[in-house]
Amino acid sequence: MESVDVGFISILPPLIAIVLALLTKEVISSLVVGILSGTFIYTIHTGGGATAMFSNTIALLSGKLADNADIIIFLSLLGALVAVVTLAGGSRAYGQWAAQRLKSRTGAQVATSGLGLLIFVDDYFNCLTVGTVMQPVTDRYDISRVKLAYIIDATAAPVCIIAPISSWAASVISQMSDTGLDGMNAFVSSIPYNLYALLTIVMVFAISLFKRDFGPMARFERKALEENDLHSRPTKELEISGGELSTLQPSPKGRVLDLLAPIVTLIVLCVLAMLYVGGYFEGGMTLAEGFGETDAGPALALGAFATLALTFIYYMVRRVVGFRDYMRAIGVGIKSMVPAFIILCLAWTISGVCRDLLNTGPYVGDLVQNSAMPVGMIPAIIFVVACLLSFSTGTSWGTFGILIPIVALVCEQAAPQLMIISLAATLAGSVFGDHCSPISDTTILSSAGAGCHHIDHVTTQIPYAVTVGFCSLIGYIIAGFTRNLPLTLLVSFGLLALALAFLPRLWTGKSRGQ
Repeated sequence: MESVDVGFISILPPLIAIVLALLTKEVISSLVVGILSGTFIYTIHTGGGATAMFSNTIALLSGKLADNADIIIFLSLLGALVAVVTLAGGSRAYGQWAAQRLKSRTGAQVATSGLGLLIFVDDYFNCLTVGTVMQPVTDRYDISRVKLAYIIDATAAPVCIIAPISSWAASVISQMSDTGLDGMNAFVSSIPYNLYALLTIVMVFAISLFKRDFGPMARFERKALEENDLHSRPTKELEISGGELSTLQPSPKGRVLDLLAPIVTLIVLCVLAMLYVGGYFEGGMTLAEGFGETDAGPALALGAFATLALTFIYYMVRRVVGFRDYMRAIGVGIKSMVPAFIILCLAWTISGVCRDLLNTGPYVGDLVQNSAMPVGMIPAIIFVVACLLSFSTGTSWGTFGILIPIVALVCEQAAPQLMIISLAATLAGSVFGDHCSPISDTTILSSAGAGCHHIDHVTTQIPYAVTVGFCSLIGYIIAGFTRNLPLTLLVSFGLLALALAFLPRLWTGKSRGQ
């Protein structure tokens, strides 16, 4: 299908989906309406009736599913791995072990944040694994599920985007290389200027250590502490959390090693698989080139499959799980991921409507490229545009995929000295929008991993993300005009410290009369 230029109305499909999701608190129907509105606009401009509109929708949906089949396979295998680890009693053993050593809510939150930092290979793996492992511990200390979801989300994409060895880094490096830059060097150089990622990581630890919750999150945390209400919604609305796993009876023989061994194996094998797919073991390339040339989807699927096979052998030797139970757990684990598959496929499809049919990205990009602006404002403006585009489309990968070539062109011609800062602003803004958007895959999977209602996660996380985003925006203004990294970091972190000092006092999350 040929894309069409429809101008301003190209932003309507994601806008409709987002508004409906916030109003109805129902993601799937909102995404479907947004997709159909986009294919309707496309069909009107290309000629055709209702049949053409629906055929275009099905063609786009099937195409996106085919393009992302390796991610679906990886998530299926990961869901299976989570199920067999649960069945083996590894998760329960880790929860019991952690509960014995963690004596406070603060310790449980910090431990959850630390685990999120350690699992940096891929954000999908991070979201689901951290939630499954730490949920029993956070429940023990009456930490609300939305708080768990925030910690998961804040240590997923923000960590992956600054980790040179991750699926995100591989994608960014390859796209930077396509612009004529040294992809790996440009990526590493951009890390200190990726203000949103750095500030988000600092914020999640600061909130965990110093109890600085504010806004809707503070209200949920009070209900968890005072009423032991971790969800604040009926259980039937939590189907995306993978409740199928609750049908598994953990083995009493499980040990902490039965959890740690599969996780460590998965990380190691995924890294090796990324190098293998990138051609590193064929020789003639550096380690950085191996990661830069890899295809993350097939590599992660390969690593997950090998891990599942080795875990089977390990559990059989340990005799913690029988053959029939192991196979049954695989089916249960895959089934638990189906609700997330549905939403992910729809999220990919509406992103395709914006990028492949209506040229939403180029429309926004042209506004930036053709506007008159002070050179020093380029990083800040790029950050804002990346935020809006990523929020609207629900994809950070798609956003920096669209903007990196445009940003490189703009900076090459207008401000070569701001190239690295502007690329960092692109990545930071892409993660910010993805972090806030209710149609983002990582936002969806963080809700799934924590077992909380998706819209509750979105509404409690947005004030935190916007706070960090504002501090980052001021930082990019400073960076654009001074190109002074120490000053940029000092101002950005200083603003965040002030926000955390005053916002919990000013925005307590209490309604009038409380």
